[in-house]
Formats: sequence, structure tokens, C-alpha cells
Amino acid sequence: MKGLAHKNYKRTSTMLYKNILLIDDDSDDTEIFIEAINDLNDTIKCVAETNPIKALENLQSSDKLPDLIFLDYNMPSMNGCEFLEKMRQVKQLRQIPVILYSNYSQAAAEHLCITNDTEKYITKPNSFKELKALLKNILEP
Repeated sequence: MKGLAHKNYKRTSTMLYKNILLIDDDSDDTEIFIEAINDLNDTIKCVAETNPIKALENLQSSDKLPDLIFLDYNMPSMNGCEFLEKMRQVKQLRQIPVILYSNYSQAAAEHLCITNDTEKYITKPNSFKELKALLKNILEP
């Protein structure tokens, strides 16, 4: 899982992800996620958006795109697959690697990854310690 990058994304092995976007409608989960990122590396900027529709609008109008997106699957206004489908239709957003991040079963979510062009599926961990270990494995070169 180390060194994730979308197949069209140009990333050197020494580059850390400096700008991360988390899209998750659960504000408690986003707080914990950002705290874990900050504990691991305080030079990484992690922004959370709880509304996937707003996240897509912000991405389309932004001149500074994230290096990596963590995307929750199960959201009420637009699920992760719908978001990803719309995101991949926008040329400047296609190369951003996306990791599906959810509570769904591994098998079901891995199928979603294959059919929806994500880098990886990760199950939301049960503890802060597990989350930090998971993020460390993904974010460190």
C-alpha cells in the first residue's frame, strides 16, 4: 500500500502527500482523522468536507488540488461511487489518487474500487491507534 498513486499521477518516491482532502459526512470521523494526520506529520494539511456535492464544486473551482483524497462510500447526498464518477469526468481531477474509506465489508468495497477506479479500499479502523498506523503506512514514502 505504500507509495499509492493513481496510474496517471506523476509522483516521485520522495514526495510526501502534503495536501489531503477527506470527504466524509460524519463530523466525528473527520475530527479523529485530522487529529491522526496531525499527530503523524504536522506539515501535512488535511481538509475535511462533509458534503460531497460541495467538495466536488470546490475541487472544480480550486487552483490548488489535493495530492490525495480519502472518500467515504456511504454518504446521504451522494455516495462515494457517484462522487468518483463525477470527479473522473473532470479532466483536471482525473489524476488525483482516491482511497475509498468506509465501514463496508472488504469484499464489497474492493469490488467498488475495481469498478470505480480507486487506488485502494480501507476499512475505517476501530481505534485511534489503528487509524494512525494505517495512515502512516499510506502516507510515508
